Amino acid sequence: MSTDLTDPVDPPIESGPPREGNTIAQQLTLPCVLSFNANDPTGAGGLAADIAAMGSASVHMLPVVTAVLIRDTTDIQDHVALEEETVTDQARMVLEDIPVASIKVGFLGSPENVSAVAQIANDYADIPVVAYMPSITWMDELALDAYLDAFTELMLPQTAVLVGNYSTLCRWLLPDWDHEKPPSPRDVARAAQVHGVSYTLVTGVNAPGQFLENHLASPESVLATARFERFDTTFVGAGETLSAALTALLGAGEDLQNACAEALTYLDQSLDAGFAPGMGLAIPDRLFWGRGDEDEVIGPAASEAEIDGIDLGDFPLDDTKH
Repeated sequence: MSTDLTDPVDPPIESGPPREGNTIAQQLTLPCVLSFNANDPTGAGGLAADIAAMGSASVHMLPVVTAVLIRDTTDIQDHVALEEETVTDQARMVLEDIPVASIKVGFLGSPENVSAVAQIANDYADIPVVAYMPSITWMDELALDAYLDAFTELMLPQTAVLVGNYSTLCRWLLPDWDHEKPPSPRDVARAAQVHGVSYTLVTGVNAPGQFLENHLASPESVLATARFERFDTTFVGAGETLSAALTALLGAGEDLQNACAEALTYLDQSLDAGFAPGMGLAIPDRLFWGRGDEDEVIGPAASEAEIDGIDLGDFPLDDTKH
């Protein structure tokens, strides 16, 4: 990518000779992350969630609108999917202009859009893709089945990390499970791997006491586990927050396990600072770090000293508040 500051249509930003060693091009150092997602008018999920979470991880987000949700903070009533050509044109214009470090795939709106995004991901196969599967049981049965079938066949083969709630992933990937014991995170990861997914971040697994567990798993093993205390409040947008933060941190150069640990810590703090803007569910405060104690070091990225103390074999999150 080149920046031409001599174009007569756009006058120079500064008058006089450029300062040595401080050109505009050298200042453009933020990693850029592409997000395919719907617009959520409540800000609970969709592109609004992605922008706040990814900005908190110090990356620049490139939003591609795939659909418009019709919803309030209680539930989703309907959605309107954009035409696949519109989704494709948005993404390809950006990808041909800006180097993209990672891609998040959220709700795409239609099987046609799933096909379009999968083709784009295939054309840029060197860019890691994080796919988040929300609960979309609000869709009618035929539309839901068509969407999930398309996502399974077309999008999962392009996905490096799949993120989703345990119950949502089990209903989708293991619909015929008939064993006495419920599926384990490894079982979910194996089911995803059949379709080409390397890693699965399974959230919301019930644990003894008032705890929920989150597991980063491959088909071979559970790579890391994080346990959190349950909140009394019911939230919407937690999965969007987690997957967006994970995508951003991977785009910023973090390795997978460290990115998962930081993203989960960020989610926990966002939920702890969450609020209810309307008459329905609460949403995470993804900008909590801008409203905290000035002396308190908080945010999605740990300091160098904190990172040195992380045992990447097991997420060091048992001492978090939730």
